[in-house]
Amino acid sequence: MAMLLMRRTVQTAVRTKYCRSFSASQTHLNERKGLVLGVFEKEGEEGGLHLTEAAAGFDQNLSGKLSELLKISGPALKKGKSRIFYGINKDFPCVAVVGLGKTSAGVCGSENWDTSKENIRQAVSVGCQLLQDQEVNHVEVDGCGDAQSAAEGAALGLFHYDQLKSKKKTKVTTQLHGSSNSAGWQKGVMYADGQNLARLLMEAPANHITPTAFANTIEEKLALHAERVTINKRSQAWIEQQQMGAFLSVSKGSEEPPVFLELHYNGSPDSKQAPLLLVGKGITFDSGGISLKPSSSMDEMRADMGGAATVCAAIVTAAALKLPVNIIGLAPLCENMPSGKATKPGDVVTAKNGKTIQVDNTDAEGRLVLADALCYGHTFNPRAIVNVATLTGAMDVALGSAATGVFTNSDWLWQQLHKASVVTGDRVWRMPLFQHYTRQVTDSQLADLNNVGKYSRSGGACTAAAFLREFVTAPHWAHLDIAGVMSNKDEVPYLRKGMSGRPTRTLVEFAAGLAHSG
Repeated sequence: MAMLLMRRTVQTAVRTKYCRSFSASQTHLNERKGLVLGVFEKEGEEGGLHLTEAAAGFDQNLSGKLSELLKISGPALKKGKSRIFYGINKDFPCVAVVGLGKTSAGVCGSENWDTSKENIRQAVSVGCQLLQDQEVNHVEVDGCGDAQSAAEGAALGLFHYDQLKSKKKTKVTTQLHGSSNSAGWQKGVMYADGQNLARLLMEAPANHITPTAFANTIEEKLALHAERVTINKRSQAWIEQQQMGAFLSVSKGSEEPPVFLELHYNGSPDSKQAPLLLVGKGITFDSGGISLKPSSSMDEMRADMGGAATVCAAIVTAAALKLPVNIIGLAPLCENMPSGKATKPGDVVTAKNGKTIQVDNTDAEGRLVLADALCYGHTFNPRAIVNVATLTGAMDVALGSAATGVFTNSDWLWQQLHKASVVTGDRVWRMPLFQHYTRQVTDSQLADLNNVGKYSRSGGACTAAAFLREFVTAPHWAHLDIAGVMSNKDEVPYLRKGMSGRPTRTLVEFAAGLAHSG
């Protein structure tokens, strides 16, 4: 009996010593700090671990206790796996240790990305989410040898759209731990904030993000950079004056007025430097129009302005980074709705460049709004044109969520985009722009062009790209079809389920590459 009492006394003392701070009031919980540390798999040693510089320093301060706990708490941490320890350090009641994979990882030719950067993003996001679930509201993050990737993993992994819910996840602030590379960390935060802005716009319901609300949101985000940015929110009267008949044919079915958003970021010291032109499809809700979509999953078409969201978010990020490059962003914004005023299948409309288009399917509307925007964009004599759009379901069928499909008339432009995507891990893949597809959209019964391919669904992503090329005369143009990467289930480990905001970071990295290459 005496032994039993003694055992209970010891157990109570242990629980009191190690658990007191975790059974306290909610107020105390809100003051908790957490730490994310990384460990690599030791090359050639099964089950061996190699601590990062920050983790080794932390372990040394604990007289090797972290290393000891890692050995006795289970199998060696593999890539993307995590373990959480409580009460081992007074400054950090919760410490998450995450697996970074092999130290030798780098650019992988077959995967078309930097595996080391991806491993860091994935691991850090896992650690941060784990601590967020413990209601830790401030997390210090190990830079893991690449502070930018660590910052991206933290900020992207913690993003959760709960603006319209009464019960919200714990809001977590992050900072760099045990590293002097604060510049890399800040850069990563800005890259991730850009993608999260696109996610915010894409995830929000269509009655909250109308064309007007979208334009106002971007204007607010750019207000901090007013000295370098000019914003024009063009009205329907201006659109009519520009004779953008293709764009107007899509917007006419909705009660919401269209907006043609035009952004000018003047970052180059040379004001006469030819701009990079980014064009984004901005259908804030796509019902399909008279060619009505099935009701199943139609709610996801609130994100059919993903092209405009990623383009505008990229420009906001470029301005925050003060990139020394001139960029013009164009976003034709409207809804595609059925009504008595809506375009009917078989109608013929005239685009800004005078070409007539037979609209056989009103659900192939993205190419119509982009056609007029591309025509207008040429007036700025850009050095390169990149348009981005959730354009075709066929793109999702072809590549799924692995990569954005790129159709381009320029080998140079393809190389720049691909190079940027290897760094960001948000990959691109080149698709064909054969005359084979052009013939399928120029063979129209009533007009110069048909807005759907002659053979209907066959090669749908390619015929859509061929249609857009009919409105391009510039030597360096690329069309990015992002329909397949619009949302995330669990494919990208550091993005939660929902709208992805891809490929914002690749667009920013591409613009940065142009800025620094002259």
